[in-house]
Amino acid sequence: MDVRYGANPKDAKHYDTTQLRTEFLLEQVFVPDDVTAVYSHIDRVLTLGAMPLTATLDLQKNVDPEKDLGVSYFLERRELGIINLGGPGTVIADGHAYPLNRLNALYIGKETREVLFKSDDPSQPAKYYMTSAPAHTRFETKLITLETANKVELGSFETSNKRVIYQLIHPAVLETCQLSMGCTILDTGCVWNSMPCHTHERRMEVYLYFDVPEDNLVFHYMGQPQELRSIAMQNEQAVISPSWSVHFGCGTSNYSFIWAMAGENRTFTDMDHIKMMDLR
Repeated sequence: MDVRYGANPKDAKHYDTTQLRTEFLLEQVFVPDDVTAVYSHIDRVLTLGAMPLTATLDLQKNVDPEKDLGVSYFLERRELGIINLGGPGTVIADGHAYPLNRLNALYIGKETREVLFKSDDPSQPAKYYMTSAPAHTRFETKLITLETANKVELGSFETSNKRVIYQLIHPAVLETCQLSMGCTILDTGCVWNSMPCHTHERRMEVYLYFDVPEDNLVFHYMGQPQELRSIAMQNEQAVISPSWSVHFGCGTSNYSFIWAMAGENRTFTDMDHIKMMDLR
């Protein structure tokens, strides 16, 4: 399991490109027939990817719960959010099977002892993108689709940021301890996300960019508003955003992204807006 430590904004502004990518970028989330796991000390968030081909994969494949998490099994004191970015598959949680098509989400509550991943067709494997946060209460495991998500339309063509936000694991849809997840899909010809930008001091966030066309990039901006930094990101790469950091991107084409949040609260609108002219 890859472990990332918290970064002080006073230190981060001195990072060069290599160190910035080493601290915050998750370069390969999906590995065939394997489970990747990155543990961030920022709000103790775990970011994982599972891509089963012919094998049935176990959530704990590359995690030693006792050594890495101080528990006897992965979700003993954690909750888990899953969004499928690939072909159809099935997630089995304590013996109960949940079919997940593309962009379906599954929330799994704490104290779930076993989580397994399968793909229906190895030639079109499921790609399970996951975020896990510490949890103090057990809530019901629930499957969410785009049709049952809370849908929010924002932006315009004039500002190149017309987009649809699907709030999948969100207080408007279900109860969780602190985890929120969803996806944002930009319209054709639109390239800016989450702009005008913001920070939220009480929550960290992780972005995963997907549906980035071949030979295209998304430039992800982070850092304090007066000390912006950028990371060039490719399709299906993720990036960790501390609570003190802005988090927005601009692509060379339209694209989509998964956002995942954890921290002090789950109020989606709890953010500190930054004026465009204040960015440096």
